[in-house]
Amino acid sequence: MNYDNVMKLALERGFYFPSCEIYPDAQAGFWEYGPVGVSLKNKFLELWRRELVRRDRMLEIDGSQIMCKSVFEASGHLASFADPIIKCKNCKSTFRADKLIVDLTSIEVPESAPLEEFDKIIIEKKIRCTKCSGEFDKAHKFNMMFKVGIGPEEEPAYLRPETCQSIFVDFPRLFKTMRGKLPLGIAQIGKSFRNEISPRQSLLRLREFYQAEIEVFCNPKKLNELEKFSEVKDTVIRIQVNDSQKTLTCTEAVESGVIPNKFVAYYLGLLSEFYEKTGIDMKKSRFRKLSDKEKAFYAEIAFDFEVETTTGWLELVACNYRSGYDLGGHSNKSKEKFEVLDDNEKVLPHVFEISMGIDRSLYSILEHNLREDKENDRIVLSLKPYLAPIHVGILSLVKKDGLEEKTDEIYMKIKTKYDAFLDHSGAIGRRYRRLDEIGTPFAITVDHQTLQDETVTIRMRDQMSQNRIKISELDSVLSKEIAYP
Repeated sequence: MNYDNVMKLALERGFYFPSCEIYPDAQAGFWEYGPVGVSLKNKFLELWRRELVRRDRMLEIDGSQIMCKSVFEASGHLASFADPIIKCKNCKSTFRADKLIVDLTSIEVPESAPLEEFDKIIIEKKIRCTKCSGEFDKAHKFNMMFKVGIGPEEEPAYLRPETCQSIFVDFPRLFKTMRGKLPLGIAQIGKSFRNEISPRQSLLRLREFYQAEIEVFCNPKKLNELEKFSEVKDTVIRIQVNDSQKTLTCTEAVESGVIPNKFVAYYLGLLSEFYEKTGIDMKKSRFRKLSDKEKAFYAEIAFDFEVETTTGWLELVACNYRSGYDLGGHSNKSKEKFEVLDDNEKVLPHVFEISMGIDRSLYSILEHNLREDKENDRIVLSLKPYLAPIHVGILSLVKKDGLEEKTDEIYMKIKTKYDAFLDHSGAIGRRYRRLDEIGTPFAITVDHQTLQDETVTIRMRDQMSQNRIKISELDSVLSKEIAYP
């Protein structure tokens, strides 16, 4: 299934939709999750907490979305967080330079490339404005920070472009109060904001988006002294360096030098194991090592975890070894001490970052699991049961003869433990297919036999098989089938 199929599902079944869509002046790049989308997102994040945060005994915080100017001066965002743009001399339309070039010529130019490189290609390829065929001015940088004014004096502050800065500025307090010890992971889920020049394709390029961010603080002298590396040493990951793609275990990746140390390899291994449990087709995934031109300004080493979709390769996670850039910058700006003791040695910790785009991840899960079952004339969202927005549908065969009341009774018993949907109306086959389309793994049907022997029919989404079970067994069956791995 492709992007258009996913969009149709999202809009018709309440996964997500444009913000303020009833108004003509609604801005692009802002989308809202409906009930089904919220449920999917919450389950995805619970899996993230289980597989990454709790497994690695990380701390979790919830930082402010608005931060003072000094934070972003120290972080370098005010100086360097910018995209290349070009403006038409005639109609004054603005375009993102790297995006326009790749769309019209298939030439990929890193967004961090010198501005002169964009100008050169535009001249050589005779690229003109797609709206009026006018010529372009020279490329220049556009800072993507959203500026806000605080109080009546409108003191300058900014919506955070990434969630990690609160982790960095909070690090001294967290390390002290939580009795921290290196390596220490600190995690955060929240919204970030970027004034994208050309937001597009719903969840794939947003101005307001969700991140699940992890910053792991470490002693740079001990990057190969990691006992828990043994947990992932045999985990297989796919890595692309330049034009070469290799499938290696984490051990092989370190020994061959493709990954620089065990510390980085450990977290790439964890990330790969996590996404395999989301139902994404891992044969269509890769860690792509970024060149110096592609890396973010704060990154010493960078890998992007990407997934192949019908829109192309999609970056889901930025994995950056940020060295001492962030803590050093905030220490210099604030004059506060960010060094900590590690084995009685004062250390300015280095940072490895796992910055996950939640919205893109959810889109990829939907596309990779949405399929057309032509044989049975249905659309099926084959989600892992623990990720399903609705765990079970509770259906009465008919609304008479006491079946409606019995169905309500069963629903009341399980609704607080499971995400359940109660439905009395319509042909039973049609109701099954509506549940299939939103990924519901189980449907329970209450019929006349139920009134005689206290049994119900339980239907499995993928196999379409049906079995009779006792009402008293429902909880144990559902608990087992819907449990996280």
